[in-house]
Amino acid sequence: MEETFNTRKQILQEHEKKAQHKQHLKGKLTARERLSILFDDGTFEEMATFNSPYEGVSKSSEMYGDGVIVGQGFVQGKSVFAFAQDFTVQGGSLGKIHGEKIAKIQEMALKLGSPVVGLLDSGGARIQEGVQSLSAYARIFRNNVRSSGVIPQISVILGPAAGGAVYSPALTDFVFMTNKTSFMFLTGPDVVKEVLNEDVTLESLGGGQVHAEKSGVAQFLYDDEEHAILAVRKLLSYLPSNNYESLPVVKNFEFFQSKQEMLNKLVPEDSNQPYEIKDIIDILMDKDSFFEVHENFAKNLVVGLARLEGKTIGVVANQPKVLAGTLDIDASVKGARFVRFCDSYNIPLLILEDVPGFLPGVNQEHNGVIRHGAKLLYAFCDATVPKVTVILRKSYGGAYIVMSSKNTGGDFNLAWPSAAIAVMGPEGAVKIVNRRELADAEDPVALKAELVKKYRDEIANPFIAEEKGLIDEVINPSETRSKLVRAFQILSTKQLYRPSRKHGNIPL
Repeated sequence: MEETFNTRKQILQEHEKKAQHKQHLKGKLTARERLSILFDDGTFEEMATFNSPYEGVSKSSEMYGDGVIVGQGFVQGKSVFAFAQDFTVQGGSLGKIHGEKIAKIQEMALKLGSPVVGLLDSGGARIQEGVQSLSAYARIFRNNVRSSGVIPQISVILGPAAGGAVYSPALTDFVFMTNKTSFMFLTGPDVVKEVLNEDVTLESLGGGQVHAEKSGVAQFLYDDEEHAILAVRKLLSYLPSNNYESLPVVKNFEFFQSKQEMLNKLVPEDSNQPYEIKDIIDILMDKDSFFEVHENFAKNLVVGLARLEGKTIGVVANQPKVLAGTLDIDASVKGARFVRFCDSYNIPLLILEDVPGFLPGVNQEHNGVIRHGAKLLYAFCDATVPKVTVILRKSYGGAYIVMSSKNTGGDFNLAWPSAAIAVMGPEGAVKIVNRRELADAEDPVALKAELVKKYRDEIANPFIAEEKGLIDEVINPSETRSKLVRAFQILSTKQLYRPSRKHGNIPL
Protein backbone atom coordinates (compact mmCIF):
# COMPACT_ATOMS: atom_id res chain seq x y z
CA MET A 1 0.00 0.00 0.00
CA GLU A 2 2.74 2.43 0.99
CA GLU A 3 4.61 1.54 -2.18
CA THR A 4 1.56 2.48 -4.25
CA PHE A 5 1.33 5.86 -2.52
CA ASN A 6 5.01 6.53 -3.12
CA THR A 7 4.71 5.51 -6.78
CA ARG A 8 1.79 7.87 -7.32
CA LYS A 9 3.57 10.71 -5.57
CA GLN A 10 6.58 10.14 -7.79
CA ILE A 11 4.36 10.19 -10.92
CA LEU A 12 2.94 13.56 -9.88
CA GLN A 13 6.37 15.02 -9.22
CA GLU A 14 7.79 13.78 -12.52
CA HIS A 15 4.80 15.03 -14.48
CA GLU A 16 4.91 18.45 -12.84
CA LYS A 17 8.61 18.77 -13.66
CA LYS A 18 7.96 17.94 -17.34
CA ALA A 19 4.90 20.21 -17.42
CA GLN A 20 6.87 23.14 -16.05
CA HIS A 21 9.47 22.74 -18.78
CA LYS A 22 6.81 22.67 -21.54
CA GLN A 23 4.62 25.46 -20.20
CA HIS A 24 7.38 27.83 -19.10
CA LEU A 25 8.88 27.74 -22.60
CA LYS A 26 5.56 29.21 -23.82
CA GLY A 27 5.48 31.84 -21.09
CA LYS A 28 2.69 29.95 -19.32
CA LEU A 29 2.24 28.36 -15.89
CA THR A 30 1.28 24.74 -15.20
CA ALA A 31 -2.18 23.79 -14.00
CA ARG A 32 -0.88 23.20 -10.47
CA GLU A 33 1.00 26.49 -10.38
CA ARG A 34 -2.19 28.29 -11.38
CA LEU A 35 -4.19 26.60 -8.63
CA SER A 36 -1.53 27.48 -6.07
CA ILE A 37 -1.98 31.19 -6.91
CA LEU A 38 -5.78 30.98 -6.77
CA PHE A 39 -6.13 29.25 -3.42
CA ASP A 40 -4.98 30.17 0.06
CA ASP A 41 -1.74 28.35 0.87
CA GLY A 42 -2.16 24.65 1.55
CA THR A 43 -5.97 24.61 1.31
CA PHE A 44 -6.53 22.99 -2.08
CA GLU A 45 -7.74 19.36 -1.92
CA GLU A 46 -7.56 17.53 -5.23
CA MET A 47 -10.20 15.01 -6.25
CA ALA A 48 -10.08 12.15 -8.76
CA THR A 49 -6.34 12.66 -9.24
CA PHE A 50 -5.65 9.39 -11.04
CA ASN A 51 -8.81 8.90 -13.10
CA SER A 52 -7.87 7.13 -16.33
CA PRO A 53 -8.94 8.10 -19.85
CA TYR A 54 -12.00 6.49 -21.39
CA GLU A 55 -11.66 3.21 -23.29
CA GLY A 56 -10.08 3.51 -26.71
CA VAL A 57 -7.47 6.07 -25.64
CA SER A 58 -3.92 4.92 -24.94
CA LYS A 59 -3.16 4.94 -21.21
CA SER A 60 0.11 5.67 -19.44
CA SER A 61 1.39 7.57 -16.46
CA GLU A 62 1.52 10.57 -18.80
CA MET A 63 -2.30 10.49 -19.00
CA TYR A 64 -3.03 10.51 -15.28
CA GLY A 65 -6.10 12.50 -14.36
CA ASP A 66 -7.14 12.68 -18.02
CA GLY A 67 -5.74 16.19 -18.43
CA VAL A 68 -7.65 18.12 -15.77
CA ILE A 69 -7.10 18.83 -12.08
CA VAL A 70 -10.26 19.34 -10.01
CA GLY A 71 -10.89 20.03 -6.34
CA GLN A 72 -11.90 22.36 -3.54
CA GLY A 73 -10.05 24.88 -1.43
CA PHE A 74 -10.37 28.29 0.18
CA VAL A 75 -9.96 31.75 -1.28
CA GLN A 76 -9.58 34.32 1.51
CA GLY A 77 -11.31 31.82 3.76
CA LYS A 78 -14.22 31.24 1.37
CA SER A 79 -14.89 27.72 0.04
CA VAL A 80 -14.37 27.57 -3.74
CA PHE A 81 -14.37 24.70 -6.23
CA ALA A 82 -12.06 24.83 -9.24
CA PHE A 83 -10.78 22.92 -12.24
CA ALA A 84 -7.57 23.52 -14.15
CA GLN A 85 -7.01 21.97 -17.56
CA ASP A 86 -3.53 20.58 -18.19
CA PHE A 87 -2.40 21.37 -21.74
CA THR A 88 0.59 19.03 -21.36
CA VAL A 89 -1.78 16.01 -21.33
CA GLN A 90 -3.29 15.47 -24.77
CA GLY A 91 -3.36 19.23 -25.33
CA GLY A 92 -5.86 19.58 -22.48
CA SER A 93 -8.46 18.03 -24.78
CA LEU A 94 -11.76 17.15 -23.18
CA GLY A 95 -12.80 13.52 -23.19
CA LYS A 96 -15.46 11.63 -21.29
CA ILE A 97 -13.59 11.27 -17.99
CA HIS A 98 -12.12 14.78 -18.24
CA GLY A 99 -15.63 16.18 -18.70
CA GLU A 100 -17.11 14.06 -15.91
CA LYS A 101 -14.51 15.39 -13.47
CA ILE A 102 -15.47 18.98 -14.29
CA ALA A 103 -19.18 18.17 -14.10
CA LYS A 104 -18.70 16.49 -10.73
CA ILE A 105 -17.25 19.57 -9.06
CA GLN A 106 -19.86 21.80 -10.73
CA GLU A 107 -22.61 19.69 -9.20
CA MET A 108 -20.91 19.59 -5.80
CA ALA A 109 -20.46 23.36 -5.84
CA LEU A 110 -24.14 23.89 -6.67
CA LYS A 111 -25.23 21.51 -3.92
CA LEU A 112 -22.97 23.18 -1.35
CA GLY A 113 -23.47 26.79 -2.51
CA SER A 114 -19.85 27.52 -3.46
CA PRO A 115 -18.40 29.51 -6.40
CA VAL A 116 -16.72 27.67 -9.28
CA VAL A 117 -13.55 28.87 -11.02
CA GLY A 118 -12.45 27.27 -14.29
CA LEU A 119 -8.85 27.66 -15.47
CA LEU A 120 -9.07 26.76 -19.14
CA ASP A 121 -6.20 25.70 -21.38
CA SER A 122 -7.52 23.20 -23.91
CA GLY A 123 -7.47 22.32 -27.56
CA GLY A 124 -11.15 21.43 -27.39
CA ALA A 125 -13.02 18.16 -27.79
CA ARG A 126 -10.91 14.99 -27.90
CA ILE A 127 -11.46 13.76 -31.44
CA GLN A 128 -10.63 10.13 -30.64
CA GLU A 129 -13.60 9.90 -28.27
CA GLY A 130 -16.16 11.23 -30.73
CA VAL A 131 -19.66 11.76 -29.40
CA GLN A 132 -18.59 10.84 -25.85
CA SER A 133 -16.58 14.05 -25.75
CA LEU A 134 -19.48 16.10 -27.06
CA SER A 135 -21.80 14.53 -24.50
CA ALA A 136 -19.41 15.51 -21.71
CA TYR A 137 -19.46 19.10 -22.93
CA ALA A 138 -23.25 19.07 -22.96
CA ARG A 139 -23.36 18.03 -19.29
CA ILE A 140 -20.97 20.86 -18.38
CA PHE A 141 -23.05 23.42 -20.29
CA ARG A 142 -26.25 22.24 -18.59
CA ASN A 143 -24.59 22.59 -15.21
CA ASN A 144 -23.50 26.12 -16.16
CA VAL A 145 -27.11 27.04 -16.85
CA ARG A 146 -28.47 25.31 -13.73
CA SER A 147 -25.92 27.15 -11.57
CA SER A 148 -26.48 30.54 -13.21
CA GLY A 149 -27.72 33.06 -10.66
CA VAL A 150 -27.26 30.56 -7.83
CA ILE A 151 -23.46 30.40 -7.45
CA PRO A 152 -20.85 32.70 -9.05
CA GLN A 153 -19.08 31.08 -12.01
CA ILE A 154 -15.78 32.47 -13.26
CA SER A 155 -13.76 31.39 -16.31
CA VAL A 156 -10.08 32.19 -16.77
CA ILE A 157 -8.76 31.57 -20.28
CA LEU A 158 -5.05 30.78 -20.04
CA GLY A 159 -4.44 29.18 -23.43
CA PRO A 160 -6.72 28.12 -26.27
CA ALA A 161 -10.46 27.61 -25.89
CA ALA A 162 -11.64 26.39 -29.27
CA GLY A 163 -14.87 25.16 -30.83
CA GLY A 164 -17.62 24.12 -28.47
CA ALA A 165 -15.27 24.68 -25.53
CA VAL A 166 -15.99 28.42 -25.69
CA TYR A 167 -19.61 28.00 -24.68
CA SER A 168 -18.95 27.07 -21.06
CA PRO A 169 -17.02 30.34 -20.45
CA ALA A 170 -19.71 32.25 -22.35
CA LEU A 171 -22.34 30.86 -19.96
CA THR A 172 -20.41 31.86 -16.84
CA ASP A 173 -20.64 35.20 -15.07
CA PHE A 174 -17.16 36.54 -15.83
CA VAL A 175 -14.42 35.73 -18.33
CA PHE A 176 -10.76 36.63 -17.68
CA MET A 177 -8.16 36.49 -20.46
CA THR A 178 -4.44 37.13 -20.77
CA ASN A 179 -2.71 39.15 -23.45
CA LYS A 180 -0.88 37.17 -26.16
CA THR A 181 -1.31 33.73 -24.52
CA SER A 182 -5.08 33.12 -24.42
CA PHE A 183 -7.46 32.65 -27.36
CA MET A 184 -11.15 31.95 -27.87
CA PHE A 185 -12.78 31.11 -31.19
CA LEU A 186 -15.40 28.79 -32.63
CA THR A 187 -13.45 28.18 -35.83
CA GLY A 188 -9.69 28.57 -36.00
CA PRO A 189 -7.51 30.38 -38.53
CA ASP A 190 -7.17 27.26 -40.75
CA VAL A 191 -10.94 26.90 -41.11
CA VAL A 192 -11.34 30.62 -41.79
CA LYS A 193 -8.70 30.35 -44.51
CA GLU A 194 -10.32 27.30 -46.07
CA VAL A 195 -13.90 28.55 -46.02
CA LEU A 196 -13.48 32.30 -46.53
CA ASN A 197 -9.96 32.46 -47.96
CA GLU A 198 -8.99 35.00 -45.32
CA ASP A 199 -5.60 35.00 -43.63
CA VAL A 200 -5.92 35.65 -39.92
CA THR A 201 -3.71 35.01 -36.90
CA LEU A 202 -4.77 33.46 -33.60
CA GLU A 203 -4.36 36.82 -31.88
CA SER A 204 -6.35 38.87 -34.40
CA LEU A 205 -9.09 36.23 -34.59
CA GLY A 206 -9.69 35.49 -30.95
CA GLY A 207 -6.99 37.00 -28.74
CA GLY A 208 -7.60 38.63 -25.40
CA GLN A 209 -7.57 42.15 -26.78
CA VAL A 210 -10.18 41.26 -29.41
CA HIS A 211 -12.58 39.82 -26.86
CA ALA A 212 -11.98 42.52 -24.24
CA GLU A 213 -12.39 45.46 -26.65
CA LYS A 214 -14.45 44.35 -29.65
CA SER A 215 -16.62 41.31 -28.99
CA GLY A 216 -17.22 41.92 -25.29
CA VAL A 217 -16.80 38.19 -24.55
CA ALA A 218 -14.11 38.87 -21.92
CA GLN A 219 -14.77 41.20 -19.00
CA PHE A 220 -11.14 41.31 -17.83
CA LEU A 221 -7.77 41.34 -19.61
CA TYR A 222 -4.37 41.08 -17.93
CA ASP A 223 -0.81 40.96 -19.21
CA ASP A 224 0.11 37.74 -17.42
CA GLU A 225 -1.45 34.73 -15.74
CA GLU A 226 -0.45 35.62 -12.21
CA HIS A 227 -2.19 39.00 -12.28
CA ALA A 228 -5.27 37.50 -13.92
CA ILE A 229 -5.63 34.86 -11.21
CA LEU A 230 -4.94 37.36 -8.43
CA ALA A 231 -7.73 39.50 -9.91
CA VAL A 232 -10.08 36.50 -9.61
CA ARG A 233 -9.26 36.39 -5.91
CA LYS A 234 -10.08 40.11 -5.70
CA LEU A 235 -13.37 39.68 -7.55
CA LEU A 236 -14.45 36.88 -5.21
CA SER A 237 -13.89 39.20 -2.24
CA TYR A 238 -16.85 41.33 -3.42
CA LEU A 239 -19.25 38.43 -3.96
CA PRO A 240 -21.36 36.19 -1.77
CA SER A 241 -20.79 32.44 -2.16
CA ASN A 242 -24.35 31.98 -3.42
CA ASN A 243 -27.61 33.83 -3.96
CA TYR A 244 -28.81 33.17 -0.39
CA GLU A 245 -25.70 34.33 1.44
CA SER A 246 -25.33 37.90 2.70
CA LEU A 247 -22.85 40.16 0.95
CA PRO A 248 -19.34 40.31 2.43
CA VAL A 249 -18.59 43.41 4.53
CA VAL A 250 -15.18 45.01 5.02
CA LYS A 251 -15.02 46.48 8.52
CA ASN A 252 -11.99 48.71 8.09
CA PHE A 253 -12.61 51.17 5.27
CA GLU A 254 -11.60 54.70 4.37
CA PHE A 255 -13.00 57.30 1.99
CA PHE A 256 -11.87 60.63 0.59
CA GLN A 257 -13.49 62.92 3.15
CA SER A 258 -11.34 65.85 2.03
CA LYS A 259 -12.45 65.47 -1.60
CA GLN A 260 -16.23 65.61 -1.09
CA GLU A 261 -16.31 69.38 -1.67
CA MET A 262 -14.57 68.82 -5.02
CA LEU A 263 -17.80 67.26 -6.28
CA ASN A 264 -19.36 70.74 -6.36
CA LYS A 265 -16.97 71.72 -9.17
CA LEU A 266 -16.30 68.48 -11.09
CA VAL A 267 -19.19 68.79 -13.56
CA PRO A 268 -18.46 71.59 -16.08
CA GLU A 269 -21.02 74.37 -16.50
CA ASP A 270 -20.82 73.91 -20.26
CA SER A 271 -23.12 70.93 -20.86
CA ASN A 272 -21.09 69.91 -23.91
CA GLN A 273 -17.80 69.71 -22.06
CA PRO A 274 -16.72 66.18 -21.04
CA TYR A 275 -15.36 65.05 -17.69
CA GLU A 276 -14.13 61.79 -16.14
CA ILE A 277 -16.96 59.92 -14.42
CA LYS A 278 -14.48 57.61 -12.65
CA ASP A 279 -13.19 60.60 -10.67
CA ILE A 280 -16.68 60.98 -9.20
CA ILE A 281 -16.98 57.24 -8.52
CA ASP A 282 -13.64 57.19 -6.71
CA ILE A 283 -14.63 60.11 -4.48
CA LEU A 284 -18.04 58.67 -3.62
CA MET A 285 -16.97 55.10 -2.93
CA ASP A 286 -14.67 53.71 -0.26
CA LYS A 287 -11.02 54.44 -1.05
CA ASP A 288 -9.56 52.25 -3.83
CA SER A 289 -12.60 49.95 -3.80
CA PHE A 290 -13.89 50.43 -7.36
CA PHE A 291 -13.24 47.27 -9.38
CA GLU A 292 -14.23 48.00 -12.97
CA VAL A 293 -15.87 45.31 -15.11
CA HIS A 294 -15.59 45.36 -18.93
CA GLU A 295 -13.19 48.30 -18.75
CA ASN A 296 -12.14 48.08 -22.40
CA PHE A 297 -15.54 47.40 -23.98
CA ALA A 298 -18.28 49.98 -24.66
CA LYS A 299 -16.42 52.68 -22.75
CA ASN A 300 -19.36 55.09 -22.95
CA LEU A 301 -20.85 53.15 -20.02
CA VAL A 302 -18.82 52.35 -16.90
CA VAL A 303 -19.83 49.41 -14.72
CA GLY A 304 -18.14 47.75 -11.79
CA LEU A 305 -18.21 46.63 -8.18
CA ALA A 306 -17.32 48.94 -5.31
CA ARG A 307 -17.82 49.31 -1.59
CA LEU A 308 -19.79 51.94 0.29
CA GLU A 309 -19.17 51.88 4.05
CA GLY A 310 -17.54 48.49 3.53
CA LYS A 311 -20.56 46.99 1.74
CA THR A 312 -20.53 45.75 -1.87
CA ILE A 313 -22.58 47.67 -4.42
CA GLY A 314 -22.76 47.65 -8.21
CA VAL A 315 -22.11 50.90 -10.08
CA VAL A 316 -23.56 51.79 -13.49
CA ALA A 317 -22.47 55.17 -14.84
CA ASN A 318 -22.56 57.05 -18.14
CA GLN A 319 -19.11 58.20 -19.30
CA PRO A 320 -19.24 61.75 -20.78
CA LYS A 321 -15.68 61.35 -22.10
CA VAL A 322 -16.76 58.70 -24.64
CA LEU A 323 -19.51 59.35 -27.20
CA ALA A 324 -20.78 62.06 -24.83
CA GLY A 325 -22.10 59.30 -22.57
CA THR A 326 -24.77 58.21 -25.04
CA LEU A 327 -26.16 54.69 -24.89
CA ASP A 328 -25.55 52.48 -27.91
CA ILE A 329 -25.88 48.78 -28.71
CA ASP A 330 -22.73 47.62 -26.92
CA ALA A 331 -23.27 49.82 -23.86
CA SER A 332 -26.84 48.59 -23.52
CA VAL A 333 -25.82 44.93 -23.62
CA LYS A 334 -22.90 45.55 -21.26
CA GLY A 335 -25.11 47.36 -18.77
CA ALA A 336 -27.94 44.82 -18.96
CA ARG A 337 -25.59 41.91 -18.33
CA PHE A 338 -24.07 43.63 -15.29
CA VAL A 339 -27.42 44.67 -13.82
CA ARG A 340 -28.74 41.11 -14.19
CA PHE A 341 -25.65 39.75 -12.43
CA CYS A 342 -26.01 42.17 -9.52
CA ASP A 343 -29.68 41.40 -9.16
CA SER A 344 -28.95 37.65 -9.12
CA TYR A 345 -26.67 38.01 -6.10
CA ASN A 346 -28.59 40.73 -4.26
CA ILE A 347 -25.99 43.43 -4.92
CA PRO A 348 -27.56 46.93 -4.62
CA LEU A 349 -27.19 49.23 -7.60
CA LEU A 350 -26.00 52.83 -7.82
CA ILE A 351 -26.71 54.59 -11.11
CA LEU A 352 -24.79 57.78 -11.92
CA GLU A 353 -26.53 59.41 -14.86
CA ASP A 354 -25.36 61.88 -17.46
CA VAL A 355 -26.90 60.72 -20.72
CA PRO A 356 -28.02 62.84 -23.68
CA GLY A 357 -29.86 59.93 -25.31
CA PHE A 358 -29.23 56.93 -27.51
CA LEU A 359 -26.52 57.15 -30.15
CA PRO A 360 -28.18 58.07 -33.47
CA GLY A 361 -27.28 56.63 -36.85
CA VAL A 362 -28.19 54.17 -39.56
CA ASN A 363 -25.69 51.61 -38.31
CA GLN A 364 -27.19 51.62 -34.82
CA GLU A 365 -30.77 51.38 -36.07
CA HIS A 366 -30.07 48.63 -38.60
CA ASN A 367 -28.19 46.58 -36.01
CA GLY A 368 -31.06 46.70 -33.57
CA VAL A 369 -30.40 49.47 -31.06
CA ILE A 370 -34.11 49.32 -30.19
CA ARG A 371 -33.91 45.63 -29.26
CA HIS A 372 -30.58 45.95 -27.49
CA GLY A 373 -31.57 49.14 -25.65
CA ALA A 374 -34.65 47.27 -24.43
CA LYS A 375 -32.34 44.77 -22.72
CA LEU A 376 -31.01 47.44 -20.39
CA LEU A 377 -34.53 48.75 -19.79
CA TYR A 378 -35.76 45.23 -19.04
CA ALA A 379 -32.83 44.56 -16.68
CA PHE A 380 -33.48 47.66 -14.58
CA CYS A 381 -37.25 47.14 -14.51
CA ASP A 382 -36.85 43.49 -13.54
CA ALA A 383 -34.21 44.03 -10.85
CA THR A 384 -35.55 43.81 -7.30
CA VAL A 385 -32.38 44.94 -5.49
CA PRO A 386 -32.14 48.43 -3.98
CA LYS A 387 -31.62 50.98 -6.76
CA VAL A 388 -30.46 54.55 -6.21
CA THR A 389 -30.06 56.92 -9.15
CA VAL A 390 -28.20 60.23 -9.08
CA ILE A 391 -28.65 62.49 -12.11
CA LEU A 392 -25.48 64.53 -12.46
CA ARG A 393 -26.18 66.49 -15.61
CA LYS A 394 -28.06 65.43 -18.78
CA SER A 395 -31.01 63.07 -18.60
CA TYR A 396 -32.94 63.17 -21.84
CA GLY A 397 -35.65 61.18 -23.57
CA GLY A 398 -35.74 57.41 -23.65
CA ALA A 399 -32.32 57.23 -22.05
CA TYR A 400 -33.73 58.99 -18.97
CA ILE A 401 -36.35 56.28 -18.70
CA VAL A 402 -33.91 53.42 -19.28
CA MET A 403 -31.39 54.52 -16.63
CA SER A 404 -33.54 53.40 -13.69
CA SER A 405 -35.96 56.31 -13.61
CA LYS A 406 -38.58 56.65 -10.86
CA ASN A 407 -41.38 54.95 -12.73
CA THR A 408 -39.28 52.00 -13.88
CA GLY A 409 -38.66 51.07 -10.25
CA GLY A 410 -35.93 53.36 -8.97
CA ASP A 411 -36.15 53.43 -5.17
CA PHE A 412 -34.43 56.76 -4.59
CA ASN A 413 -33.85 59.18 -7.45
CA LEU A 414 -31.66 62.15 -6.62
CA ALA A 415 -30.33 64.99 -8.77
CA TRP A 416 -27.57 67.56 -8.61
CA PRO A 417 -28.47 71.21 -9.32
CA SER A 418 -26.61 70.84 -12.64
CA ALA A 419 -29.13 68.22 -13.81
CA ALA A 420 -31.31 68.82 -16.86
CA ILE A 421 -34.24 66.41 -17.22
CA ALA A 422 -36.40 66.60 -20.33
CA VAL A 423 -37.61 64.88 -23.47
CA MET A 424 -34.61 66.29 -25.32
CA GLY A 425 -31.85 68.88 -24.96
CA PRO A 426 -32.85 72.57 -24.87
CA GLU A 427 -31.27 73.43 -28.24
CA GLY A 428 -33.03 70.59 -30.07
CA ALA A 429 -36.33 71.21 -28.32
CA VAL A 430 -36.36 74.91 -29.18
CA LYS A 431 -35.63 74.17 -32.86
CA ILE A 432 -38.75 72.02 -33.02
CA VAL A 433 -41.18 73.79 -30.70
CA ASN A 434 -40.27 77.32 -31.71
CA ARG A 435 -39.33 76.86 -35.35
CA ARG A 436 -41.89 79.41 -36.64
CA GLU A 437 -40.84 82.12 -34.19
CA LEU A 438 -37.19 81.54 -35.07
CA ALA A 439 -37.91 81.63 -38.79
CA ASP A 440 -39.75 84.98 -38.48
CA ALA A 441 -37.39 86.58 -35.96
CA GLU A 442 -35.26 89.58 -36.85
CA ASP A 443 -32.46 88.23 -34.66
CA PRO A 444 -32.93 84.43 -34.55
CA VAL A 445 -29.66 83.89 -32.65
CA ALA A 446 -30.67 86.15 -29.78
CA LEU A 447 -34.20 84.71 -29.72
CA LYS A 448 -32.87 81.16 -29.67
CA ALA A 449 -30.58 81.93 -26.73
CA GLU A 450 -33.54 83.44 -24.85
CA LEU A 451 -35.78 80.44 -25.60
CA VAL A 452 -33.08 77.94 -24.63
CA LYS A 453 -32.65 79.68 -21.26
CA LYS A 454 -36.40 79.67 -20.74
CA TYR A 455 -36.57 75.94 -21.58
CA ARG A 456 -33.79 75.17 -19.10
CA ASP A 457 -35.41 77.24 -16.36
CA GLU A 458 -39.02 76.13 -16.83
CA ILE A 459 -38.85 72.58 -18.21
CA ALA A 460 -35.44 70.92 -17.84
CA ASN A 461 -34.89 72.29 -14.33
CA PRO A 462 -34.37 69.48 -11.74
CA PHE A 463 -36.41 71.41 -9.16
CA ILE A 464 -39.39 71.16 -11.50
CA ALA A 465 -38.92 67.37 -11.64
CA GLU A 466 -38.72 67.35 -7.83
CA GLU A 467 -41.98 69.29 -7.56
CA LYS A 468 -43.67 66.74 -9.83
CA GLY A 469 -42.45 63.84 -7.68
CA LEU A 470 -40.13 62.37 -10.32
CA ILE A 471 -37.04 63.27 -8.32
CA ASP A 472 -36.97 62.61 -4.60
CA GLU A 473 -34.50 65.35 -3.81
CA VAL A 474 -32.15 67.83 -5.43
CA ILE A 475 -28.94 67.66 -3.41
CA ASN A 476 -25.62 69.44 -3.20
CA PRO A 477 -22.96 67.26 -4.87
CA SER A 478 -20.79 67.32 -1.73
CA GLU A 479 -23.65 65.67 0.20
CA THR A 480 -23.93 62.76 -2.20
CA ARG A 481 -21.96 60.14 -0.29
CA SER A 482 -23.85 60.71 2.96
CA LYS A 483 -27.15 60.64 1.08
CA LEU A 484 -26.18 57.35 -0.59
CA VAL A 485 -25.16 55.77 2.71
CA ARG A 486 -28.50 56.76 4.21
CA ALA A 487 -30.50 55.60 1.18
CA PHE A 488 -28.90 52.15 1.05
CA GLN A 489 -29.35 51.77 4.82
CA ILE A 490 -33.07 52.44 4.45
CA LEU A 491 -33.31 50.04 1.51
CA SER A 492 -31.44 47.21 3.26
CA THR A 493 -34.75 45.61 4.25
CA LYS A 494 -36.35 45.99 0.82
CA GLN A 495 -38.59 43.12 -0.24
CA LEU A 496 -40.26 43.03 -3.62
CA TYR A 497 -42.32 40.11 -4.87
CA ARG A 498 -42.77 39.45 -8.56
CA PRO A 499 -46.04 38.12 -10.04
CA SER A 500 -46.10 34.34 -10.37
CA ARG A 501 -44.68 33.25 -13.72
CA LYS A 502 -42.19 30.80 -15.14
CA HIS A 503 -39.90 33.60 -16.34
CA GLY A 504 -40.09 36.76 -18.38
CA ASN A 505 -39.08 37.04 -22.02
CA ILE A 506 -36.10 39.41 -22.11
CA PRO A 507 -35.60 40.86 -25.64
CA LEU A 508 -32.56 38.79 -26.52
